[in-house]
Amino acid sequence: MTTVRQRRVGKGTEAAEDQPSEKNVKPDGKILFDHTGRKLWNILSITVGGIVAVSLGLLTSVYVATLHENDLWFSNIKEVEREISFRTECGLYYSYYKEMIQAASIQQGLHGLVYDNKTESVRTINILERMNVYQEVFLSILYRILPIQQYLEPVYFYIYTLFGLQAVYVIALYVTSWLLSGTWLSGLLAACWYITNRIDTTRVEFTIPLRENWALPFFAVQIAAITYLLRTHLQPVQERLTLTAVFISTFLFSLTWQFNQFMMLIQALALFILDCFDMLPTAKVTWLYIIQVSGLLLVCVLQFFNSMILGSLLISFNASVLIARTIQKNLKKGCLLNRLGKLILHVLLVLCLTLLINKFIKKILNLESDEHIFKFLKAKFGFGATRDFDANLYLCEEAFGLLPLNTFSRLSDTLLFYVYVFVLVLTTVAAVIVAFRNLSGSNQVQFMKKMGECTVTLKPDAAYNLIHTVLFGCLALSTMRMKYLWTSHMCVFASFGLCSTEVWKLILKCIHLYTSQRMHVIKYSIPIITLIYISYKFWPGIMDELSELREFYDPDTVELMNWIKSNTPNTAVFAGSMQLLAGVKLCTGRTLTNHPHYEDKNLRERTKQIYQIYAKRSPEDVYRILRSFGTDYVILEDSICYERRHNRGCRLRDLLDVANGHIMDGLGENEPDLKTSLYPRFCEEIKKNLPSYTIHFTRVFQNKTFHVYKLAKHK
Repeated sequence: MTTVRQRRVGKGTEAAEDQPSEKNVKPDGKILFDHTGRKLWNILSITVGGIVAVSLGLLTSVYVATLHENDLWFSNIKEVEREISFRTECGLYYSYYKEMIQAASIQQGLHGLVYDNKTESVRTINILERMNVYQEVFLSILYRILPIQQYLEPVYFYIYTLFGLQAVYVIALYVTSWLLSGTWLSGLLAACWYITNRIDTTRVEFTIPLRENWALPFFAVQIAAITYLLRTHLQPVQERLTLTAVFISTFLFSLTWQFNQFMMLIQALALFILDCFDMLPTAKVTWLYIIQVSGLLLVCVLQFFNSMILGSLLISFNASVLIARTIQKNLKKGCLLNRLGKLILHVLLVLCLTLLINKFIKKILNLESDEHIFKFLKAKFGFGATRDFDANLYLCEEAFGLLPLNTFSRLSDTLLFYVYVFVLVLTTVAAVIVAFRNLSGSNQVQFMKKMGECTVTLKPDAAYNLIHTVLFGCLALSTMRMKYLWTSHMCVFASFGLCSTEVWKLILKCIHLYTSQRMHVIKYSIPIITLIYISYKFWPGIMDELSELREFYDPDTVELMNWIKSNTPNTAVFAGSMQLLAGVKLCTGRTLTNHPHYEDKNLRERTKQIYQIYAKRSPEDVYRILRSFGTDYVILEDSICYERRHNRGCRLRDLLDVANGHIMDGLGENEPDLKTSLYPRFCEEIKKNLPSYTIHFTRVFQNKTFHVYKLAKHK
């Protein structure tokens, strides 16, 4: 953070630090007493701060667990209802935990995952390679070997583990803020902000098995470890232990989330920017680059050499930075213009090397797994319109849109956003000054010294957290789903600034009001007032929230799942929407044609073909497509066929029409080269029971939401 060059004055606290005084020549007993007193005070402070951290973490865990129970009455509903509550991809991930629990042995369960032929019909895939489900494997093994089966159901062991990780998350945020500010009061404020802004900081209570709920606690631990690592004057043993903590947390984060490489790429960019401006120790930055790559490669090995990891931009970027640094050895020497020129060349060299290495790896491995992400980004940022079905599927989802403005009003209600902006502006100004000074020669340094009391520096740990919050803020603003990476760190950064000695010292010195006593009064009084305000305003709402009781209610889906289990063979293959089929697999164990884990090109093409049930295609075409994937039953959903949630152009049927070159339904413009389809919409026309449809499809189940058709088996 910002620190102030101390004045050489003849009195006050700072004088006592800088100059010999009478205190320094007192008897040894007095010095020993003062030293012992300070040591005892530090131990007491750390003990109290640690107890508060653990208590807040556990309270947060109990809080979200209670909200989950109150919202669904989870303890009272049937097993099928509990499983249905794990919506979309959450249900898919949980199904592998359930599969491991129900397997005859651990070995058989692992064999079933490595040679899985029920997740994608007519195809055997390795689940451990394709998906980040090692956490489900580990948890299921733990459940089997611990003597808890009689006391705790598997589902509760699973959800309590996730809620327990929330305690780890809050403690990590608390510790990071404490490390930055030097006082645990900052950690207390960060944790309180995290809890009171729960709607924008986490969604664990209603999307429990989501990969980010596993990964973000480890990411927070990693940030705390990096913050400690970047402190100056660490002992060698402290540095080694901290590097070990960074590696373990990086590895666990990478193992539990498929988007790990993109998050760590942003982190690597933060390190690169700070290293370029000489704001971090180069040796530590190098270690962090190596840890990122080694953690990711270890995950790659565990995921049976997943090619998407090998072709990640992170590995290419980190390798390029290390190569470029070897080529440009005198990067940090010379005058301002000289260094700026070297810096521009360095950035261009790293960029070119990254693209070349990444292109080479993808060419060698014939990699296309992540092409949908780049198509989405290209269309999102206006580099040409696209008719690509996968890219448009992401573009039309609210979660992948821009961050809504009402987010900021909610964050402002707790004062978080106001404080965050205040601290961000102040530290950004400090960073610009420090970056300019680092790039400048000795003349500029002398000029800065003449500025006296307002001269600033930026500690490495604060500099890292500043760039981290800026880059992840940009990510959150562009993609709403990623806001949880930003808002949690926002709590840390805002609380650090409000409790920081350096921040208040700088402000008071610049307005000529600084005294040590005044600074300490402001440093502690403003956070305490903020905590009192938050408690007064939000405590009643939290209590009301905890007392509000609801119940899970989805009778149509429950009826569908019960019918499938009772009336179809165990080997039956089901086609339908990705979201629904994840639930079908979890609740019934039937084979699927497609599912929501979209990071595979073949699956994306398969899903587009299956979704022709909602397009304008002939019954013969749809039947042929479905049978090519071994489909026995197809489930049609009225909520998709007659969708009104999205505007025209973003409904699933519109995306299919455009991809197929057909004019969309309803009033509105169409692109000039789109044509009228020769056939009506399949999901609507099949309900009329016309002979051309009944020859291929027989309706065997229906309720207000779902229609299930059995496919004829023609020779």
